[in-house]
Amino acid sequence: MKRSFSGALKLYFRKRLGLELLSRAERKTLKIAIGGDHAGFELKKLICEHLGERGHEVLDVGALEFDGKDDYPDFARLVAETLMEGKAERGILICGSGVGVCIAVNKHPGLRAGICHDTYSAAQGVEHDNMNVLCIGERVVGPALAREVVEAFLGAEFAAEGRHQRRYEKVIELEERYLGPSTS
Repeated sequence: MKRSFSGALKLYFRKRLGLELLSRAERKTLKIAIGGDHAGFELKKLICEHLGERGHEVLDVGALEFDGKDDYPDFARLVAETLMEGKAERGILICGSGVGVCIAVNKHPGLRAGICHDTYSAAQGVEHDNMNVLCIGERVVGPALAREVVEAFLGAEFAAEGRHQRRYEKVIELEERYLGPSTS
């Protein structure tokens, strides 16, 4: 079976090999909502800094200071509302494993979150499934891999054609049936 790589992954590999690096002006910049609880606090700070260095507009919904008693659903809701109100194009959520924030954010219409701890899933989640929220576990991945996963997620675009579009429309039908109409 022949393996093919997505556009985002090809760009990622070129970058890793030092080929055809894009200048800041050539890179696509996005408005990104980011949030995380105490278990994702340190990684969220590093990702926010990385996103700013890459020229993205970062909307940090918290936690803004470490509080060992905060709850991940609160930050998932804030990221969700930011996206649903059109204030950001994509979201990133970080907790200990990525699971809790993923469950919570997927309860909101129009949001399609996935836990990704590798670059392939992060890119394919966008390209094939129109994922708009990336969930990462700070206790699962280190800072360097997390930055690469974020780059793969942000560099990908939905392939809105053929089987991907058909499947996406089926997901929207399920969402509207059980969650109500989407605002995004």
